Amino acid sequence: MSESQRSWFRQSTTVELDIAAPADAVFARLTDAEAFCGWNSTVSRVGGRIAVGETLEIEVPSAPGRVFRPKVVSLEPGRSMVWAEGTAPFFRGERTFTLEPRGPNACRFRMTEVLAGLVLPLARGSLPDFGPIFDRYAEDLRVACGG
Repeated sequence: MSESQRSWFRQSTTVELDIAAPADAVFARLTDAEAFCGWNSTVSRVGGRIAVGETLEIEVPSAPGRVFRPKVVSLEPGRSMVWAEGTAPFFRGERTFTLEPRGPNACRFRMTEVLAGLVLPLARGSLPDFGPIFDRYAEDLRVACGG
């Protein structure tokens, strides 16, 4: 189940879920741009390569007609990845994916998105409720990984 926090110039949403699959297998799903939309119902298109320094083009059903262009700013295979878009202090979004091994065939998936900046109070009314979207994302990943 997701959890959200808000303040005037910052908001975050986090989801955590245990997955009965090795962290490396889950990470392989998360970084396969070509297959992403086949398992993830919260994303309608991913363009680009999921690799450090690459800028992605992402379309989502919750924001029709809008293209998000996060840059992959860090990637530690089997462990974590960070995507970021925007410019601080005006508006910046950062999504962090983390996998914690829980034995040879299990891991904990965590995804956190932080939106922050001076423009956030003005933009907040046009933002969706990320909680249900994040819950669906995590569940889609769990099912795609077989556990």
